Amino acid sequence: MTLRFTPEEIHSARRTVAQVMPPTPQYAWPLLGARLGCTVWAKHENHSPVGAFKLRGGLTYFETLARERPEVRRVVSATRGNHGQSVALAARRHGLQATIVVPHGNSVEKNAAMRALGAELVEHGDDFQAASEHAALLAERDGLHRVPSFHRELVRGVATAWVEFFEALSSAPPDVLFLPIGLGSGFAAAAAARAHCGVPTKLIGVVSSHATAYLDSFRAGRAVESPVSTVLADGMACRTPVPEALDVLRAEADDVVAVSDDEVAAAMRTLFIDTHNVAEGAGAAALAALTQQRDRWRGRSVGIAVTGGNVDAAVFARVLAGAAG
Repeated sequence: MTLRFTPEEIHSARRTVAQVMPPTPQYAWPLLGARLGCTVWAKHENHSPVGAFKLRGGLTYFETLARERPEVRRVVSATRGNHGQSVALAARRHGLQATIVVPHGNSVEKNAAMRALGAELVEHGDDFQAASEHAALLAERDGLHRVPSFHRELVRGVATAWVEFFEALSSAPPDVLFLPIGLGSGFAAAAAARAHCGVPTKLIGVVSSHATAYLDSFRAGRAVESPVSTVLADGMACRTPVPEALDVLRAEADDVVAVSDDEVAAAMRTLFIDTHNVAEGAGAAALAALTQQRDRWRGRSVGIAVTGGNVDAAVFARVLAGAAG
């Protein structure tokens, strides 16, 4: 299975996204290239108005919701932070009230950002799955519209990032693109954009080695739950894969690899040293995977997704000092 969108669906998503944010840049940073022995194109989704790629999906989801279900006035969703910011901003644009459920111990600064966007925050459970289950209960109890974390409309919006990327590099598409996997919307969006643009770029999914549900499921050919213990890559802290996202991954991925928190921390430092960009854990995971596989891609053209930069200052300070968060 894969997700396909008509040209008009892609164009419509681009118009919706363009009302809030311009295209984000992709740069081939010389220091990264020299370090890794290949051309490294970084797609800077950390430059969006909420510091992460998720906003694109929230904008298209809520634009469709407003047209198809204008009676909806209150929504609820679960997040570790970036999806929640997307929901909060898009809900506010349409005059809706958003309730966001986060697990206990969630990023202090992501929580603050969601509140600043007008969301009501509810803390519940120890991980994303528990927060998601509580969001479902709130939706049923209080009659709220539940915004999922994986949905065709979310993927359609996020696909605009990778259409931008592939169009910008149309004369020489990268040989491979590394994409972190949380619940899978980013990977599915890249696969849809690749089909839309007709490019041959291979797609490699990246999971945390402390949250291997999608890797285990990719290898097993079926959904497999896996415990979560990552302390740094909260955007990839998935315990239970989404069946539709897993189907796309199995159909479209050239490979799926795992990176440790130590490798992610090293990649966060590398991005800051070589590009002076701040990346959160999941935002640096693609670079961590490329670094791990640098010999395989030496001399080639490689894309990496810098999916977000929303890391707490205290955590980033520890990472820059040499710790893993």
